[in-house]
Amino acid sequence: MTDAERPSAVRLLRSAALSPTEYACAATAPADARLVFLAGSCPLDADGATVAPGDHAAQAEQCIANLRQALADAGARMTDVLSTRVLVASSRQADLVAAWRVVRDAFGEHDVPSTLLGVTVLGYDDQLVEVEAVAAVVDAP
Repeated sequence: MTDAERPSAVRLLRSAALSPTEYACAATAPADARLVFLAGSCPLDADGATVAPGDHAAQAEQCIANLRQALADAGARMTDVLSTRVLVASSRQADLVAAWRVVRDAFGEHDVPSTLLGVTVLGYDDQLVEVEAVAAVVDAP
């Protein structure tokens, strides 16, 4: 079985008692899962430069590309992600939504629990977006 064919260990949960959202309210992983805690994925290119200064959506796209690579390096995929935290350096809700749409779309039907936060500043020059994630993988025997 290839990695792409491997079923995800992550189980997404929804609650009929909570208001509907664009993401699951919780996620679980089996006891034998290996947890992968990813550092915040930043909008940096291979040379360490911040991409697309001033563009929240474009920076979110670079964050997702970098997140996919970090997951692959850890033997995981997007469908192995348990949760995300999306940080956006802005006090404007429209900027948060622009970044969120990119992240949400990248996960497709695997709509993991997520937190979207507006923050004052992020760590790199011109950085507007950062995406943190936790994944769970059950390695093949």
